[in-house]
This record gives sequence, structure tokens and C-alpha cells, in this order.
Amino acid sequence: MTHFSRKLFAAGAMFASAFAFAQTDNAASYPTQPVRFVVPFSAGGGTDVIMRLIAKHMTDAWKVNVIVENRVGAGGVVGSQHVMQQKPDGRTFLAVASAFAVRAAIDRNLPYDVNKDFTGVGQMARSPSFMVVSPSHGFGSLQELIAYAKKQPSGVLYGSAGVGSTAHMHAAAVAHLAKIRADHVAFRGTPEAVLDAMAGRVLYTFAPGPNAIPLARSGKLQILVTTSPAGARFLPGIPSIAQAGLPGYEGDDWFGVFAPAATPMAMRAKVSNEMARILKLPEIRERLFALGAEPVSSAPAPFETMVRDYIVTMRKLGDEVGIKAE
Repeated sequence: MTHFSRKLFAAGAMFASAFAFAQTDNAASYPTQPVRFVVPFSAGGGTDVIMRLIAKHMTDAWKVNVIVENRVGAGGVVGSQHVMQQKPDGRTFLAVASAFAVRAAIDRNLPYDVNKDFTGVGQMARSPSFMVVSPSHGFGSLQELIAYAKKQPSGVLYGSAGVGSTAHMHAAAVAHLAKIRADHVAFRGTPEAVLDAMAGRVLYTFAPGPNAIPLARSGKLQILVTTSPAGARFLPGIPSIAQAGLPGYEGDDWFGVFAPAATPMAMRAKVSNEMARILKLPEIRERLFALGAEPVSSAPAPFETMVRDYIVTMRKLGDEVGIKAE
């Protein structure tokens, strides 16, 4: 190595060391500026409710504003693309539900690649999804709904939180397995789909616990089945889809957080660890359980792996039940 090369190498090593120190120092003091969690779904939906519970405690702990912003459109694509375009500086994150991965599974023309344009932060919760209908129908079971649907000459309508949403997958799978003619009506989000089911304008939709359980307890909605294979942990007596006589489909919804690709691991880990701490608080656990959701935390890497595997599974299922991006 020449004298010049040794000097260049030494200078490079000093720069790398200084950069690493700066990164560590920044991570230790992070965050010092407002942090924003973008929810690409409607206000009042499961993701929004859970993220706002966590954000309030983050604000109290970090002494900086932690903002939850709803950017709705195209079944979650608008908000997701917005986050993808932000600087990876730990100031913007994406709070999503499993619908984020379902859309990635069925839509090959998304303006982003989940595996390349985002990086994991961690999971927040999981929740069974519930098939909800208007009590005015008077159905006593899923089988009664199926019998009714088969008698309709022009078929029936089901609603969802948008094309490629988890509710879309759940509802289409039921129609496919039951062999009923059912057309999809896509709404801006879960609250809107639930309202139309409550009014009887669509025959049924699926919604996570935070949207379904409070309305069911107040008598405004009827829950027929849950996607959870063990039945409803939160509502004893509600059967799973298989227990209701329609085997072949199951699965809980999940909620989690991503960041733009290249967001430093130290920042993501700090957010992930803070979420895990908050999810252990008794008042948060009690609130989530009351809403039909179970707190679940995970580190960034396992969360990424779970989502990648989920996308593969949903792609196969989407092909089977005939769901495509519209």
C-alpha cells in the first residue's frame, strides 16, 4: 500500500467511525422532532383506532408530537405511496392492516413494491374478522344467509373496505365456498362498509373487532361468524366459518407499522420497542380486548418475514377465489 493509499484509507476509516458515532448519537436522542404515522384507511377503522391509542402514549413518553394522519384512497394505495416517497429519516411511518398485504398480493400494478420500498417496524395487534349483517334480516346462522342468497334471482351484494382489502378476501371466499352469486361493492373504508351492511344496502361485510363488536353489543349489527379458527374469543358463542358449516377458510387480521426503505434500524427498533412497551400497559390491553383485538408486538425482522409469507399465501388464495384488482 502506498503512502497516499494509507493516508486515504486512514481518512476513510476515520470518516466511517465518525459517521457511525453520529448515527448512534442520533438514534439515542431520537426522536427530537414530530413523528407522523400515516394511516391509509378511513378514520375510525381498526388500524386508525389502534394507532391512535399507541400514538397518545408515544407523545407522552417522547415529549414530541406524534401525529396520526389519514390519507385515504384506492384501497390504501394513496397513503402507502405517499409514505414510500418520504425521506427515510424516522419522521414518517405507515400504519397498516393485513389489507395492505392483500392488495400487494392481488395487484401486480401497484406503484410500489412492499418488499423493496418499505421496511418493517413491528406488529401492533391481531383481531378476528367478523361477518356482520343487519339484524333486520333475522338470520339465525350463516347457513340461513346462504339459503337466502341462493334464492335471489340476481344474486346479492357484499361490501368491503376496498378492492384488495382483507374484508374483500374474506367476503369473496365465503361466496366462493358457499357457491352463491355475490357482487362486490367497494367502499372507502371499513366504517363505510359497515354502515351500509347495518342499513341493509349490502347483505354482508367483514370487519375487525374494533368496528364490529361495539355495534354488535349495542344491537345495531348482527355477527354471524368469525374468521378465527377457534371461534370468537371475545364473543363466546360466535362460531368460526368452519364451525358454521363452511370449512376451508380461516385467518385473523393483523395490524402493524412500516417505514420507508432505508430508514435506519436504530430508529425502527426504537419505535418498535416503544410500541411493545405501550402494548403491555394494562389500560391498553384492556381497551384492545374490549374492541376484540389482541395486542401483539414483534421486532422489525420477524414482522417483515411474516408479511412476506402472508403475501404469498394471499396471492394463492386470491387466484383460487377469483379476486383481481379492479
